[in-house]
Amino acid sequence: MASRKNTLLPLIAFLLFKLLIVEATTINSTDADLNKGCIEEERKALLEFKHGLKDHSDRLSSWVGVDCCKWRGVDCNNQTGNVIKVDLRNNGDFSRLGGEKSDSLLDLKHLNYLDLSFNHFQGIPVPDFLGSFERLRYLNLSNAVFGGVIPPHLGNLLRLNYLDLNGDVYYYVPLMRVSNLNWLSGLSSLKYLDLGRVNLSEATTTWMQTVNLLPSLLELHLAQCELSDFPPYFNPFVNLTSLLVIDLPYNYFNTTLPGWLFNNISTLTDLYLGGANIKGPIPQVGVGNLCHLVNLDLSHNDIESQGIELVNGLSTCSNNSLELLNLGINQFGGGLPDSLGNFKNLKSLDFGNNNFVGSFPNSIQRLTNLESLDLSENSISGPIPTWIGNLLRMKRIDLSFNRMNGTIPESIGQLTELTQYSLTNLESFSLHLSPKNQSLHFQVRPGWIPPINLKYIDVSNCHVYPKFPTWLRTQKRLKKITLRNVGISDTIPKGFWKMDIWWLDLSKNQLHGKLPLSFNVAWLFLGNNLFSGPIPLKIGKLLSLKVLDVSSNLLNGSIPSSISKLKDLYVINLSNNHLSGKIPKNWNGLDELQVLDLSKNKLSGGIPSWTCSVSSLSSLKLSDNNLSGELSSSLRNCTGLYFLDLGNNRFSGFIPQCLGNLTALTSVALLPTFVADPLLHHPNWEQMELVMKGRHMEFERLLPIVNLIDLSSNNLWGEIPDGITDLSTLGTLNLSRNQLTGKIHENIGAMQGLETFDLSCNHLSGPIPPSMSSITSLSHLNLSHNLLSGPIPTTNQFSTFNDPSIYEANLGLCGLPLSTKCSTPNDQKHKNDQGEDGWYMTWFFIGMGMGFPLGFWAVCGSLALKKSWRHAYFRFIDETTDRIYVYIVVNMAHLKKKIERIGVHG
Repeated sequence: MASRKNTLLPLIAFLLFKLLIVEATTINSTDADLNKGCIEEERKALLEFKHGLKDHSDRLSSWVGVDCCKWRGVDCNNQTGNVIKVDLRNNGDFSRLGGEKSDSLLDLKHLNYLDLSFNHFQGIPVPDFLGSFERLRYLNLSNAVFGGVIPPHLGNLLRLNYLDLNGDVYYYVPLMRVSNLNWLSGLSSLKYLDLGRVNLSEATTTWMQTVNLLPSLLELHLAQCELSDFPPYFNPFVNLTSLLVIDLPYNYFNTTLPGWLFNNISTLTDLYLGGANIKGPIPQVGVGNLCHLVNLDLSHNDIESQGIELVNGLSTCSNNSLELLNLGINQFGGGLPDSLGNFKNLKSLDFGNNNFVGSFPNSIQRLTNLESLDLSENSISGPIPTWIGNLLRMKRIDLSFNRMNGTIPESIGQLTELTQYSLTNLESFSLHLSPKNQSLHFQVRPGWIPPINLKYIDVSNCHVYPKFPTWLRTQKRLKKITLRNVGISDTIPKGFWKMDIWWLDLSKNQLHGKLPLSFNVAWLFLGNNLFSGPIPLKIGKLLSLKVLDVSSNLLNGSIPSSISKLKDLYVINLSNNHLSGKIPKNWNGLDELQVLDLSKNKLSGGIPSWTCSVSSLSSLKLSDNNLSGELSSSLRNCTGLYFLDLGNNRFSGFIPQCLGNLTALTSVALLPTFVADPLLHHPNWEQMELVMKGRHMEFERLLPIVNLIDLSSNNLWGEIPDGITDLSTLGTLNLSRNQLTGKIHENIGAMQGLETFDLSCNHLSGPIPPSMSSITSLSHLNLSHNLLSGPIPTTNQFSTFNDPSIYEANLGLCGLPLSTKCSTPNDQKHKNDQGEDGWYMTWFFIGMGMGFPLGFWAVCGSLALKKSWRHAYFRFIDETTDRIYVYIVVNMAHLKKKIERIGVHG
């Protein structure tokens, strides 16, 4: 009996809390006859408040007349007529209210309930005057796009039971912040506190002490608040022992969980710490602790294998109430614990994306209340157990990316006797295997009618019966079908298209025949099959279509102009077919188009002018066609592109200067968090073939955004435009195999996001700019086959480029990794000296060559022409000869006599 009372205590406390909220909005007397109607002063205050609001959908159209108590969102005290409640929460039926909040509301002296949540106040601060409502018990300003510092005046609301200031979910960066949380200490009656998505970084070391001063607190919600401190010790935080809910996900604690969290708060029913940067092991849970826990979420952390002892500790509770257990995306390992079978009330079990090994523990079959099971992305092996068909309440199963083998058990879908293992409540079935390990078979007998009634089926990389599964037509509730890479080799039955399906993915099979169409489908993925023939002209009737992917088939003919009628399209992928003709000119009405891929076809002509008039277009891929013409006019207004691939065509002319106007590549923009586009998570778009790093490469698990410009293999000439260096977030730039001239821009170093840069096979000249070495993200470079000169830089990334082929056929380049050495200063001085000597010798020989004939003819010519000079010259020669002869003869005679005298005396 004592145990039963302990079990009821948290429930009773929670019900009392809810009762207090209701009490804040009701009055004991319900006698309508006593209703005195609206007080004139308060009516005027509400009208003045309305006047300051922006109400585009006339939500407050009922705010007319004398009796304000009958206005939408306004409640009054039936006895006094005072306004006690203003509830303008937007539940999605109308557009969001905005504008300014008038302090005229202060005239509502008896107001105890104010809800302005889910509106849009454009970042204005929370008004200070809200702290003056002495009777206020309920204040909800969540998701209303308030900003700035939360006013500490809210600490004056001494009667407040419920405070929700959760920041708007549409922004990554919190719009609201606090300088401290001291003002919270005055809210002694507070039972519910939600400051989620409010920047509490300035209070990260004191938040726990402040929360401890709230003795009545039952629920604490501080999700995504940039907290980094999680006190490891319990004392003196004794007041937290009454908490029912602790919600602290997506913070930056970067620590292990404190022991007091698991052993000192016996009333806890909900604990959410997903994505809170929790690491290491989990403290051991004492026997009988946390036995009231209903929801436990520790997903998206870095908790190690020892943390599985938490499961074993919780399983010891005799009255276990756990319904949700989420330990997904951690570092848990080993076998799945047998203690899981003790959680008899468990409805959702998520151990996905861990390191679990071994087979299914048989204890799971005791979880008869289980509705969702996720064991994906582990290393679980062996067959799927047959007892899984006994989990009669199962709605979702995800066993993707494991090492299971064998066949899907007959309790799910092999034999006609499956009815005895009925899974009539199953709504979603998900099974993905790695493409490298397709060892699991999902085969059923022809004509089988399953007992299940699915809404979603999602099977990839698994062997399915080669014929098209006709049993799908028996699934009357089916909305989403993914049978990707499952080995189906067949045509699609005509009756299949009568089903009301909004998502169909049959890609990477061997389906053949004419291209089928469904008038209801919104997301259509039929890529990598064998469909042939033209694209049907009636494709323009698929008015619900958002994504059209029929890439990598055998389609031929021209592209139907009727596609222009599909106003909701945001992805068109017709790549890798045999389509010919020109790109239609009348698609300018596709205002939602984001991705257009017509690459690897036989298209001709130019790029239509409408292409860049679609402001939403972010990815344009037209490579490997026969397109021609100049690019300047075609790309003039393409400011939103972050992916532009026009390689391997016949474009000519200059690279347009307007490429520098691609504002999507000049800065990093923050994207709203509410984007839930299923396309971004679709397997077809996790795989892409690009010409990067010098070769064709196929990427898997690609990020949703790849910043790329590829104009390679065309006939473009002229210089590289200066504006292209403004594209600071561009990741890949490929201008190879053109006729470009001029120099590489000196400011190329401003492109700090560049990872791949290919200018090979052009006519570029000059040195490699020194600023290029500052691009530290650069991982692939190709400058070969140009006219570049000078030394190759050796700093930063250039020290890692050891392949000489990326510089080859540039006769003027020198330095490593080329064999051509650059000249040293001494070599240059010696070369200069040699140069000076060579200059003198050159002119010396020139002078000799010219002086000899001039001197010869100056003498001989004058003698030949002047007789008197000639006689005088030869007379001079004769006289000189005679004198020399006489001189020699006389001296020889004297020498002979001298020799004779020496001989006589000897």
